[in-house]
Amino acid sequence: MSNTVIRTQGLTKFYGRQRGVVDVNIQVERGEVFGYLGPNGAGKTTTIRLLLDLIRPTRGQASVFQMDTRRRGVAIRRRIGYLPGELALYENLTGAELLRYLGHLHGGVEWRYVAQLAARLECDLSQRIRSHSHGNKQKLGLIQAFMHRPELLILDEPSMGLDPLMQQEFYRLIGEAKAEGRTVFLSSHILPEVERVCDRVGIIREGRIIAVEDLATLKSRALRKLEIHFATSVPKEAFARVAGVRDVAVNNGVLRCTVVGTLDALIKAAAQFQVINVITHEPSLEEIFLTYYGGGESHAA
Repeated sequence: MSNTVIRTQGLTKFYGRQRGVVDVNIQVERGEVFGYLGPNGAGKTTTIRLLLDLIRPTRGQASVFQMDTRRRGVAIRRRIGYLPGELALYENLTGAELLRYLGHLHGGVEWRYVAQLAARLECDLSQRIRSHSHGNKQKLGLIQAFMHRPELLILDEPSMGLDPLMQQEFYRLIGEAKAEGRTVFLSSHILPEVERVCDRVGIIREGRIIAVEDLATLKSRALRKLEIHFATSVPKEAFARVAGVRDVAVNNGVLRCTVVGTLDALIKAAAQFQVINVITHEPSLEEIFLTYYGGGESHAA
């Protein structure tokens, strides 16, 4: 039996003349956490809607659980937990009423597990949904995706609106799903999130896959902008030839530079002097794409 859970071949969607996705080829294996990384508008949500047969492709094909998405959409969706990027809920229901309703549609869920999820995410199920903040609505969306322990989780920008503590709890839920042999397809535009939870990453830009990387390769290409504040002025020459360091500028005891990959060599060089503070600036995805993947050009995965 094949371990491939998701496969797309030449998957393409145009909305009239407007580009959705073009020739998307990806493969996700059972038990894998696959990150789908790209800026807003890159085509992440379009890909997900095609996988769920919520929209139909212009050309190409997709299969989930070795079933064609166009012919077996209902059977596929029974085995999936889905969190949409634009979450719409029944505002007049309480959280509990909504989850019981959705649980019945799945043929029943273990309510004790639902309550455990709600407790972990600090989500009050007794309140009307219309009174919830955006973050609490997102928690409800996560609970309904996880509550029936699906074989495949498809999560579109899942941590959006969650505070840092709840993000960590969400990451633990992903880890538990992986440990149980379930598969996760997670779209995000946040590089650190993808680095935190994923095994492999497909990178999409302007509707095209420009790379598929394992996590080790992605981390080796990590791009950081750093400021190191020293107690006294330091010579630029002490950092100009450090491995992975470039764009070095030193002014009034402050070193500004860009680092590719590990910080080890830079930290060892800085340790020669008295360090007061270190400040990092997360680069945008667009900067990373321009640095490593040649702008909008397609590269072989």
